[in-house]
Amino acid sequence: MSREYPKRPLVGAGALILKDDKLLLIKRGAHPGFGKWSIPGGLVELGEKVQDAMVREVKEEVGFDVEAVKLTDVADTITLDDAGRVRYHFVVVNFIARIVGGELKTSSDILEARWVPVSEVEKVDLTNSFRAFFEKHKAEIVRLAGVR
Repeated sequence: MSREYPKRPLVGAGALILKDDKLLLIKRGAHPGFGKWSIPGGLVELGEKVQDAMVREVKEEVGFDVEAVKLTDVADTITLDDAGRVRYHFVVVNFIARIVGGELKTSSDILEARWVPVSEVEKVDLTNSFRAFFEKHKAEIVRLAGVR
């Protein structure tokens, strides 16, 4: 099914990965959100559990082996076109994840990956959906990162 103008919502899974006081962000190489920053993640495949999709997508996008620590949020991301039609509709399940192996290396659909201090995340050109997620969960993210 096409991501653009889908017949039904698409399910995605994302990973909030913290190291010390930094959050791993990726610069998107595809629409929606091309060129903006978000967290690693992608679409759930047919027959795949959401948590397994998150683990797979992190490995594919940034090279890390991760395990889910906690389900953080489930959110709709709906983008309308100028005529009011649904151009994109994703239901995104975000997890806090812990690195258990691998090393940082980006896939071809990621323009860049970088560890960003949690205190500076809001200064980055984030996707609208990740900005909303970060604002909603900022207190918990700051606490987990040990930011003072």
